[in-house]
Amino acid sequence: MSWIERIREDIEAILQRDPAARTRWEVLTCYPGLHAVWIHRLAHALWQRNWRWLARFLSHLSRWLTGIEIHPGAKIGRRVFIDHGMGVVIGETAEVGDDCTIYQGATLGGTSLYRGTKRHPTLERGVVVGAGAKVLGGFTVGEGAKIGSNAVVVKPVPAGATAVGNPARIIMPNGRDERSCEQEEARRRKAEEIGFTAYGVTRDLDDPLVKALHAMLDHMIESDRRFERLLNHLAEAGIRLDEKAFVADRDFDPQQVSRWMG
Repeated sequence: MSWIERIREDIEAILQRDPAARTRWEVLTCYPGLHAVWIHRLAHALWQRNWRWLARFLSHLSRWLTGIEIHPGAKIGRRVFIDHGMGVVIGETAEVGDDCTIYQGATLGGTSLYRGTKRHPTLERGVVVGAGAKVLGGFTVGEGAKIGSNAVVVKPVPAGATAVGNPARIIMPNGRDERSCEQEEARRRKAEEIGFTAYGVTRDLDDPLVKALHAMLDHMIESDRRFERLLNHLAEAGIRLDEKAFVADRDFDPQQVSRWMG
């Protein structure tokens, strides 16, 4: 593939992934992430030819121009999109696969001080690294995985999974059948009833802590159903119970639960 075709490919990739991109001319002239990748390709070629100082100087110049620091030894694939880019740091032994997207403030860093070792992460094809995320270490982030904003990842991430939090927790993708949709709707109604917002992180992908709260909500819903049936049976039998015994605990503050979850 010629360098002109590579340039066209990079521009088209940005037009497809960034809804703010309007024209090819705008992408060509106003996207520092694109400029950083192009300069890196030249710096990486110099690095491979053992022109190490010149490669580092070119990388330093690129950092001054774009706000993005990519070590000339790093390997960057095709159609990589660094969106906004300010503060992005990519270390010497990092490898970024084709079609990856990296947002501002992200770091592909290392935790080892030994030269000649694989100190920085490998991102396989289609990985998305959120704003402010830190991926630290010489492990692999699997194809199609997502790193949440401000996550700190220090261990491998399986393909298709999502890493969130500090330290990052791994969320595996799973399908949702009709029953799960019904349970989710019941959770939403119960959450509204007691004033607790169950979806504090995202709408469709819950943090593991939120999943634990979902399990509690499921239990509360089922308990409510059983109590209602019990009260109906007792009423049919002519047994009247003191309603004050079933008044909710007034010391429970669901809004405090929401604040605990951030």
